[in-house]
Formats: sequence, C-alpha cells, structure tokens
Amino acid sequence: MIDPKILADMSETPDVIAPDGSEIRFLQSIDEASSMVYALLHSGTTTHAVHHITVEEGWVCVGGEGEFWCKNSEGESVINMKSGVSCEIPLGTTFQFRATGDDPLELITTTPR
Repeated sequence: MIDPKILADMSETPDVIAPDGSEIRFLQSIDEASSMVYALLHSGTTTHAVHHITVEEGWVCVGGEGEFWCKNSEGESVINMKSGVSCEIPLGTTFQFRATGDDPLELITTTPR
C-alpha cells in the first residue's frame, strides 16, 4: 500500500491538468528509477481516451471508485477501481477512466524514467 507520508506534502492545487483531463500533483518518488504522481478525477467525470507512445505506467487506486478501460493489440478490458486495486498500462495502450462513486477517484501513478 502507499505510505501516507508520500501524500503529506502534496500541493492543494493541481500542478498540471493531464491531456486526459485529470488533475495531476507531482510526488517525491520512493524509487529513483521512476517518477510518481497523484491523479484526481472528480466524481461523475470521465477522462478523454489517450495513449502513451514512449512510457508504460503502473497505477494504484488510493481513494474513490471508478472504472478503468483499456484497449491494445491483445484486446479490450474494464477494471473496477477501488482503494487497493492496481493495474499496469503497457506501451501503446489506449485508456480512459471515470469516477463512478460519490467521492473523487484518486490514483497514484508511477512511470519508469
């Protein structure tokens, strides 16, 4: 699970809005070989479908509920996201997520450097 200390120094406001529309706050990575961010998607909203050309990502849900949709050459799937659920986004995978619960969907994303 994610150490709460990682989120303690997080900015109150987003550092950037991702191309998919989610709010991004930069975090100090626990692994020097990767970068880490906190992503927030407000309740009832859905991101734009996007794909990464040069990176893979690992996600873990730390709050809220939602659905993660992805599609690549191996097929298409939907993962129900809730606290503790994780997933990997392989290179070239198209993905989209939405917050389905009453609270925002909160994710920690790591990307190898």
